[in-house]
Amino acid sequence: MIDKLEFFIALARQQHFGRAAEECGVTQPTLSAGIRQLEEQLGVMLVQRGSRFLGLTPEGQRVLEWARRIVGDTRTMREEMRAARRGLAGHIRLAVIPTALAMVQKLTEPFQARHPDVTFSVLSRTSLQVLSLLENLEIDAGITYLDNEPLGRVTSVPLYSERYHLITAVGAPLADRDSVSWSEVADLRLCLLTADMQNRRIINQHMTEAGVAPKPTLESNSMIVLFSHIRTGKWASVMPKNVAQSFGFGEEIRMIPITSPEAEHLVGLVATHREPFTPLVSGLLHEARLLSASNAFDRNLLSNDGSAVLTS
Repeated sequence: MIDKLEFFIALARQQHFGRAAEECGVTQPTLSAGIRQLEEQLGVMLVQRGSRFLGLTPEGQRVLEWARRIVGDTRTMREEMRAARRGLAGHIRLAVIPTALAMVQKLTEPFQARHPDVTFSVLSRTSLQVLSLLENLEIDAGITYLDNEPLGRVTSVPLYSERYHLITAVGAPLADRDSVSWSEVADLRLCLLTADMQNRRIINQHMTEAGVAPKPTLESNSMIVLFSHIRTGKWASVMPKNVAQSFGFGEEIRMIPITSPEAEHLVGLVATHREPFTPLVSGLLHEARLLSASNAFDRNLLSNDGSAVLTS
């Protein structure tokens, strides 16, 4: 039954029998037979079939919710038994918004120092992709914004707060200022993250509130691309200060606070709310709470015992 549910989850994710079979490491006839057997066992049609995959039936959508829950619990049980035998070991899959990639090592390094048998995969993804990957059991946890757009039912731990700065070359317009406004920034030749990034939606929001609209002449989903264009002196950008600092800019680059208003947005670790958590996710949440406690946060964001906040 568990294998068949795994097949079904993969099919719902890939929406293609061949790709789902490849993901599961089986032949397409094996996967198709498993799905049919699952339908027979449950007594309902799960998949709309034609010459190709046409989608899930309403019953299939409901079974998908149960499948994710059952498979997630099964993985948790297996991991817990493995941890009981060998201690904390295994692989953690993380998806992280681009502006938070530079700080991931503050979480992974101390965690791996305590648990050397744990390895990590870190993917750069948009905030919407982070939540989708969590829902589909494709990652164990994510790092994303906590306070700007709905998260759904997740467990979250705040890690740090983004504060936005104008990043520009010395000698460029506004480079001699101690602070700038959002409306002034909008008049510059800007390079920004693409519109599918929540960071960009935040920037758009604050400029709109200031009565202006951003008109970037270059967009990218890569922070490295943005930094390389800032260094030419021909472009400026809006970035969280901690991101700009992580690239080690020298004296040729200025980081100027953006005020009127000064904006902050909270970034944190998120995991699918589940009791119990897998030992790996539980350990990662604990590490995140340690990091959160070491940073200068508003302590009201944490519950009295320092546990994660449940966001609905």
